[in-house]
Amino acid sequence: MDLEPFPEDWQRALAVVAHPDDMEYGAASAVARWTDAGQTVTYLLATRGEAGIEGRHPSEVGPLREAEERAGAAEVGVDVVEFLDHRDGVLEYGLALRRDIARAIRRHQPEVLVTLTHDERAPWGGFGMADHRVVGLAAIDAARDAANRWVFTELLDEGLEPWPGLRWVAIAGAAAPTHAVDVTDVIDRGIASLRQHRAYLEGLAQPTDPDVFLRQTATAAGEHFGGRLAVAFELVGL
Repeated sequence: MDLEPFPEDWQRALAVVAHPDDMEYGAASAVARWTDAGQTVTYLLATRGEAGIEGRHPSEVGPLREAEERAGAAEVGVDVVEFLDHRDGVLEYGLALRRDIARAIRRHQPEVLVTLTHDERAPWGGFGMADHRVVGLAAIDAARDAANRWVFTELLDEGLEPWPGLRWVAIAGAAAPTHAVDVTDVIDRGIASLRQHRAYLEGLAQPTDPDVFLRQTATAAGEHFGGRLAVAFELVGL
């Protein structure tokens, strides 16, 4: 089925993911397109990815991966990168995580919320990572929480009024995407963004070539989007 063009009539997006590198495995190319158009995108990460490199202690890896994430975000025009400091690898779905994400939504007042799929099965046939599933579901629920005055009333005490202006949730890596962003002219910046995660990529048992991987996935999405290089999302209206 052909993918529809991603809406362009918005100004602010908040991307909520579990780890450094989650946005860079595809969605960051779309972010480059958006920031080039003058739209503001903010990143919110549940963890610092401290459990992500085998053989290196989390106390060393956390600051390293934070720095790589900030560098990768800068490649695609993202100036604000925030971390919630939940523990990498053992993220728990629950009120604490929903509250933290709802708080960020109220502060940043996005019209678009970007996150990763919470499906148990990954589109390529394997199992979705636990942290990704937890954050994806918590982000969707927090989108409602952020608009409800009577959920997390402690946020009112912090001066954070409900935010009813969130219009869409855009889910990257979804099994049944509906919309796409043309990244033909910005794919090189998406690749550069992933390349900033040098320590993480070098620590993988099966190294990823950012250029090959991102061009392949963008080409596959483009087969349903007029042959252009694309990043696909399932777009859900609120």
